[in-house]
Amino acid sequence: MRVVAIVQARMGSERLPGKVLLDIAGQTMLSRVVMRLRQSKLIDEVVVATTTNPIDQAIVDESARLGVRVTRGSEEDVLGRYVEAAEFTDADVIVRVSADSPFVDPEVTDAVVFAFVSADPRVDYASNKLLPSFPLGLDVEAFSRDALLRAAQNAAEPYERAHVTVYMYSKLEDFTLLPVAGERNLHSMRWTVDTPADLEFARAVFDRLGRRNDFSWKDVVALIEKEPSLAELNSHVVAKAITAG
Repeated sequence: MRVVAIVQARMGSERLPGKVLLDIAGQTMLSRVVMRLRQSKLIDEVVVATTTNPIDQAIVDESARLGVRVTRGSEEDVLGRYVEAAEFTDADVIVRVSADSPFVDPEVTDAVVFAFVSADPRVDYASNKLLPSFPLGLDVEAFSRDALLRAAQNAAEPYERAHVTVYMYSKLEDFTLLPVAGERNLHSMRWTVDTPADLEFARAVFDRLGRRNDFSWKDVVALIEKEPSLAELNSHVVAKAITAG
């Protein structure tokens, strides 16, 4: 099975415009995501799915610099954008990652992918989001191309099109799901980048860990436990409701 990680990226973020190309300790956030995903042992290709909005040409240019293929589609219909990227790359298994997740971890990613491809009987969707235990920002979702196409055919609500997989994990009668949980519940930690405070946190952590891309998510946990003030930088940030799109 061909496993493709599709990274959704656009410049038009509401709370932190242009965030995917902002600098995090010497590299763009998109670069951090791509470089960390490339350390995965089970992913065959990383591709960026951006939009046809002219402002997102900057993402196309950065992807070219990183040697990553790009697809361009609807800004609002992210689900449709994923279908186009999956077809373009001939993916059998899709791994969904957001470009605002600079801490995405190859070990965690491979654990989710392995759980998905080795499931017996087969499942449509596997994720560490179903029983949240990993820090927010380490979310990984793996699903079949067939599941993606079925969701795209049936999802009608704008938030279902914007969030790609919400239709899959909300229709238990139509999709078979597999949760992947960690040993500890660390979901209260916020490592995603959606606000200036999140960006400050990410920059601080990458600086302290030597500006590398090869550290483990467990190194970040150890750092925060040693220096709790880091987590306080963005502990006040509230996630948007999923129906907000």
